[in-house]
Amino acid sequence: MPTTRSLVANAPSAKFEKGELPLRDLTSEMVAIKILYSGICHSDIHQVRDEWFEGIFPMVPGHEIVGEVTAVGSAVSKFAVGDRVGVGTFVDSCRTCEYCQAGMENYCLTGNVQTYNGRHYDQAPTYGGYAQDIVVDQNYVLKVSKKIDAASAAPLLCAGITLWSPLKHWQVGPGKKVAILGLGGLGHMGVKFAAALGAETYVLGHSPAKSADALEFGAKAYVLTSDAIANHKNFFDVIINTTSADLDLDGLLSTLRVGGSIVNVGLPGKDQSYNPFSLVTGLKSIAGANTGNIKDTQEMLDFCAEHNIVSTIELVDASDTAAVDAAYNRVVASDVRYRFVIDASTI
Repeated sequence: MPTTRSLVANAPSAKFEKGELPLRDLTSEMVAIKILYSGICHSDIHQVRDEWFEGIFPMVPGHEIVGEVTAVGSAVSKFAVGDRVGVGTFVDSCRTCEYCQAGMENYCLTGNVQTYNGRHYDQAPTYGGYAQDIVVDQNYVLKVSKKIDAASAAPLLCAGITLWSPLKHWQVGPGKKVAILGLGGLGHMGVKFAAALGAETYVLGHSPAKSADALEFGAKAYVLTSDAIANHKNFFDVIINTTSADLDLDGLLSTLRVGGSIVNVGLPGKDQSYNPFSLVTGLKSIAGANTGNIKDTQEMLDFCAEHNIVSTIELVDASDTAAVDAAYNRVVASDVRYRFVIDASTI
């Protein structure tokens, strides 16, 4: 069985070690990819530390992957050796449920196959992007333009599409006022996208520390959340919440225009509550979105190539695994501008 050099967590919250873990066989529909870069997503940390649900160990995290095609199966028509490609949060889906049939594989009723900490339909465990190679079905591989920096493009495969998907669904563009709640790994991509789509874009935050960055990324203004609730009634068309913080939902709902929506892409650790009057008096809604489908992800990547949009990153040299452990701790401490990316060549 083929293997690849990987960064492995052998138990919940364990420090990373280097090891060899299995690769999928290169069957007719499969694409072999040499991984160049893999982003560190906060969800990687939650799963390595068993904070969401019981993990599958040994675990190789990583679902923000940019690499180069090294081999293709006999039936592969979408990619050729040498192509720059990406892999996001899932690597298969049932392909038969109503949502897969409609091109919404991210909402597969059977449950799509997560890139790591999941199981293929044959029950083999999935291993992710903190490795030197991966083999993926061509239908779940994306084209990544060589016009944009490969390392900075890696977080587009999760952070990027997680923000692109709701912005497109809620038709953000010229004439819309959009607030991005939280300026972190997710939020900074929301600001870049919303501004490039032509929306009047604001950032809401709890401290003014990142106000200069917000303006650099394209926001019209950085507003303290408390000030927005006090002084921006009937103002925003859409608020995208990228945080995991407890929210004053009634206060935030008061800042929405009639018909406006708060869309959650961050995952608070506790249940949130609101007064139904805050919704019914203004045709308002509280919604959520989960990454994006393959079609929308490719559209997002093409948009990024056209507009030269990438993530703002810090590169991690994984030759010493302690550097990855340290990056995890810095993410938890919100001490990163704005996304860590592992250089896979150093694994």
